Amino acid sequence: MSAPASDLPLEGVTVVALEQAVAAPLASRHLADLGARVIKIERIGEGDFARNYDRAVDGMASHFVWLNRGKESIALDLKSADGVRIAHELIDQADVFLQNFAPGAADRLGLGPQDLAESHPQLIVASITGYGDAGPYRDRKAYDLLIQAETGLASLTGSTDEPAKAGVPVSDISAGMYLAQSILAALFRRMRTGRGARVDVSMFDATAEWIGHPLYVQMHTRTQTPRMGLGHATIVPYDSFPTADGRLLIGVQNDRGWRSLMADVLARPDVADDPRFVTNPDRVAHRAECDAAVAAETARYTAPELSTRLEAAGVPAAVLNDVAGLVDHPQLSARDRWRDVQTPVGPVRGILPPMQFDDVELPMGPVPALGADTRTLLIELGYPADACERLASGGVVGTV
Repeated sequence: MSAPASDLPLEGVTVVALEQAVAAPLASRHLADLGARVIKIERIGEGDFARNYDRAVDGMASHFVWLNRGKESIALDLKSADGVRIAHELIDQADVFLQNFAPGAADRLGLGPQDLAESHPQLIVASITGYGDAGPYRDRKAYDLLIQAETGLASLTGSTDEPAKAGVPVSDISAGMYLAQSILAALFRRMRTGRGARVDVSMFDATAEWIGHPLYVQMHTRTQTPRMGLGHATIVPYDSFPTADGRLLIGVQNDRGWRSLMADVLARPDVADDPRFVTNPDRVAHRAECDAAVAAETARYTAPELSTRLEAAGVPAAVLNDVAGLVDHPQLSARDRWRDVQTPVGPVRGILPPMQFDDVELPMGPVPALGADTRTLLIELGYPADACERLASGGVVGTV
């Protein structure tokens, strides 16, 4: 569905992003998806270092393609006075300034939250840090794996024998999502009050929030929630079970679901009524026996047969896909979720943003080459063509 650009939720909002890697680029990409103009400041020559993580997408880095569609790129030398001046001129015209550089780096450029709050009282200054702007860990390196380790997330993930980090950068993602949400809230408040905001989201705090129920279990029982692989520490049966030709995941959420599974799907009401298994606490206490009883019955069916029976009975189940299974998933194709995204090397497929509006399709703008928009942005700021050439030849800006 197409609609006028003015119907996009963030049409007219300008974001200047001094960002790199994953967390902040994810936040600004979501703002771009919602219609904001996002101007990405990058280093001359290298750019956002995520541009060089790999060459998986037709020679481009997979992280960068994922995180940077819909943005404009300006390459600046922020070690030069002229480069810093241009950054300030861009921010003068922005609604949001977003950054995730090392603690103190933005301050040294005169782009710290306090400086900008004083000079731009309506500006929303949004920062992602590793551990926050204070405390003994303030200046520590804060990559996704390190945060997963420090927060205890890795201790909850993996097999019963070994911890593991999550397969995607959840600490980066959680921080980016909270920052995007906070920026939207700050924009809404500014509509009412005219007042800008200073927002900081730390990767550590965002991940600690996501620890959720294991945090409360630890505080109130002094018990570490065990790693269960695909299983669940407090619900049984909730795991991968064998079929005659593979495996299926089955998740029973309550005692009604348990009875449906055993009596209606697997035709074993006697097992459903076994005193060891009647309630979920009973099943957790007898996990091995319960899982073995379920597995003995599921193994009699092929995966398609069992999936059909589970669906008919309303018992939750799923196939354990790999990523190829997601790429080919019928749910994505049936709902027309794929679009082409333009890149410097041609179109690549991407999945539509998960936010779905019924009156407008959110844009999936192009992935920019490094410095692709430098000249255009300088001209918008009032620089004549010859000044643009001087800045480029002097190494202050980078252009395509």
